[in-house]
Amino acid sequence: MMTSVDTDLIRVLADPLRLRIVTLLAKETLCTTHLVEETGARQTNLSNHLRVLREAGVVETEPCGRYTYYRLRPDVIAQLAEQLGDLAESARAAADDKRACP
Repeated sequence: MMTSVDTDLIRVLADPLRLRIVTLLAKETLCTTHLVEETGARQTNLSNHLRVLREAGVVETEPCGRYTYYRLRPDVIAQLAEQLGDLAESARAAADDKRACP
């Protein structure tokens, strides 16, 4: 069983601040102001990270007056988790396979 893992999504989630944002959004929908308070990041820095997450399809936005709320797309995270699970299963299945050296 060979599987393909979305390496672009892993790169997006590898950044500590973006992972913190995703973790917060897994618990509730938040606006930028809430995320600034929770992370301590500067608003411009946070906005850049949110843009990356939005472009990667990890979060979606909901305008609400002068604020923008961000919501995690759990289907994207679930798909990555499934890909990683498949990779782990491949490793388990191939644990005793060893290619001979020439």
